Amino acid sequence: MSEAAIQTYTRADEAFDCLQTAIVKGDLVPGEKIGEVELCSRFNLTRGPLREALGRLESRGLLVRRPHAGVKVVSVSAEELMELYRIREIMEGLAARQAAERMTDEEIADLHATLDSHEKMIEQAQGQAYYQAEGDYDFHHRIATGSRNTKLAQMLLGDLYYMVRMYRYRLSTSSGRPHMALGEHRRIAEAIAQRDGELAEFLMKRHINAARRNIENKIQNGTLTI
Repeated sequence: MSEAAIQTYTRADEAFDCLQTAIVKGDLVPGEKIGEVELCSRFNLTRGPLREALGRLESRGLLVRRPHAGVKVVSVSAEELMELYRIREIMEGLAARQAAERMTDEEIADLHATLDSHEKMIEQAQGQAYYQAEGDYDFHHRIATGSRNTKLAQMLLGDLYYMVRMYRYRLSTSSGRPHMALGEHRRIAEAIAQRDGELAEFLMKRHINAARRNIENKIQNGTLTI
């Protein structure tokens, strides 16, 4: 992080990052009702920054506020989650095709470097998790921005992006899945590097389809509760 970024990083930013990570990693589970007093105690936060962070999380669609019911972590039904993944399959497939056509050589090199950092993270987690921070640290985020398709990127990186991240991490903790997902990412990146848009689209769609089938299997055998 640059010196300027550090200087402008506020307590509200810290609270926001802390709570968003907790939601993505499942420390705050979908549907969980949350209160300010509990959050302050649990995450060592103060009221002012916490309230600002809660507003930002609500605007991202990660929290929902209901009259007389308080604030809860967003949740979706199994059917809604399947639909989200079907939408991702089509949209991210197109993004991968266009990224192969439009990403610069430097951006592709950065994409490979990102995956190298992911491999180290997976090794540190002993192959048990594949957590990607948001933005340029996220493989799917890089593909969406690299597509140079503004409307497509807006759709992929809006509420859909933040909601899907919640479930991507939970699914990445499946036995063997982190290394498998990384391998799929590397094959997509290689297709992009070869400027093979058709192959990149095919591999991305297959990658997300595999994730969706993984969800369905987990729901059916009771190892994933939505």
